[in-house]
Amino acid sequence: MKLNIKDTFNTELPADPVLENYRRQVKKACFSFVTPRKPSKPSLIHVSPEMIEAIGLSEEDSKSEEFLSIFSGKEVLDNTKPYAMCYAGHQFGNWAGQLGDGRAINLAEIEHDSKKWTLQLKGAGETPYSRSADGLAVLRSSIREYLCSEAMFHLGVPTTRALSIVLTGDEVLRDVLYNGNPAYEKGAIVCRTSPSFLRFGSFEIFAASQDLGTQKQLIDFTIKHHFQHLETPSKEVYLQFFKEVTTKSLEMVIHWQRIGFVHGVMNTDNMSILGLTIDYGPYGWLEGYDHGWTPNTTDNTHKRYRFEAQPEIVQWNLYQLANAIFPLIEDAKSLESILIHYRMDFKTAYLEMMKSKLGLFSEDENDSKLIEELEQILQLTETDMTIFFRNLSNYLKEEKVVGLSIVSEAFYQPTEITTLIEERWKKWFLQYRVRLQKEALSDHERATKMNRVNPKYVLRNYMAQLAIDAADKGDYSVIGELFDVLKKPYEEQPEYQKWFAKRPEWARHKVGCSMLSCSS
Repeated sequence: MKLNIKDTFNTELPADPVLENYRRQVKKACFSFVTPRKPSKPSLIHVSPEMIEAIGLSEEDSKSEEFLSIFSGKEVLDNTKPYAMCYAGHQFGNWAGQLGDGRAINLAEIEHDSKKWTLQLKGAGETPYSRSADGLAVLRSSIREYLCSEAMFHLGVPTTRALSIVLTGDEVLRDVLYNGNPAYEKGAIVCRTSPSFLRFGSFEIFAASQDLGTQKQLIDFTIKHHFQHLETPSKEVYLQFFKEVTTKSLEMVIHWQRIGFVHGVMNTDNMSILGLTIDYGPYGWLEGYDHGWTPNTTDNTHKRYRFEAQPEIVQWNLYQLANAIFPLIEDAKSLESILIHYRMDFKTAYLEMMKSKLGLFSEDENDSKLIEELEQILQLTETDMTIFFRNLSNYLKEEKVVGLSIVSEAFYQPTEITTLIEERWKKWFLQYRVRLQKEALSDHERATKMNRVNPKYVLRNYMAQLAIDAADKGDYSVIGELFDVLKKPYEEQPEYQKWFAKRPEWARHKVGCSMLSCSS
């Protein structure tokens, strides 16, 4: 097994001079060298064929003992020096100080087919940034991260990827809902992959300590390796860098809103500088179309990271990044202008995205009102977002078909549709039908385009939970089946029709389905 090692982060940036692995505050360093914890009896659960190929390995490599040893943390790749990254962050709106990779260890950077990947083990043991935690991960959360990383990629959402998931053979103590009832669970490790795991918090930590020298080194490194098209670093180039981060972050959150994805923990340390979805904890997809929903039990009271607030939170996080790099730019007006444009650009991008979901591709001054009315009606009764928009493509503009019959499968409680609500639906479908008359596309052409943006299959929490329950019993077939169906989320795949279904009633209040914590 041979990988093309091209380490840059741990060779070009300042390292923590302390080599012992104990909790501490790290100063003037971007990372600390750490060796992964050796698992007692590792075993491979699943690998992503696409990512195996992407990093330059073969299927045969993935079945080798060497592969298992490296990606379980049992052995370290030759000529590499694993490390944990140092960063800070705002958590739920409050400054949290130093955070860092508390349970993630970067093995190496590799290059294949002119693409660079950082290989990172999540759950590989303690680091100087673990604080009071053990640095480990459990099977439950590892399955959720592994499946979701790859599912999001195939949905067309900017994301980190996942290479493999391994059982460690060790047990890990976890209090799932932080309610004083800890229990032992199976330990696991996911190998995450990304061009970089740099976060907004990577820059915040040096601003907080007023270490502008290290911060300048880091931003210059980031531009050199991840924004190569920008010119030699200068104040103007730093502004261009910030503008591009803003644009990438906007594109990411538009995709989230398009598919009904709720991240759950949009802290600044969970915001990728590359505009990638990163750190899959208590995430979820809207089941009922509820703008106020969050999957995170920790956020239940204030709902800071609810579905409708995600675009606003991205902007808030961008403000924190702007504050962090301001000392290198010293141009508040230009930074503020970029942030103001974010809000304006979001409104435009959101309208275009929602129009594409409805199959509206021409211009009409009343489109915003049509969309706003739809979003209000969708929340009057529990209506499955994925099924509603997917089935809406079956609506025929030339036939006077009752719209509700087309989307009836999406309603959880049809009996809750009162006469008043039904009238609002009828009125909306009438307006929709009139609006569709202005489209040049045929019904078939429109449906084809709609089905490219409205997925049929998403990783609903109950689906992930079924995979987890089976895996707990040693059955990994559900992981494999979901992995396969989620590779083609926009295709009909009649053989997997059972996964195109509303959340079952048993999952409504089940831990892992409706209730998730940051340990999920």
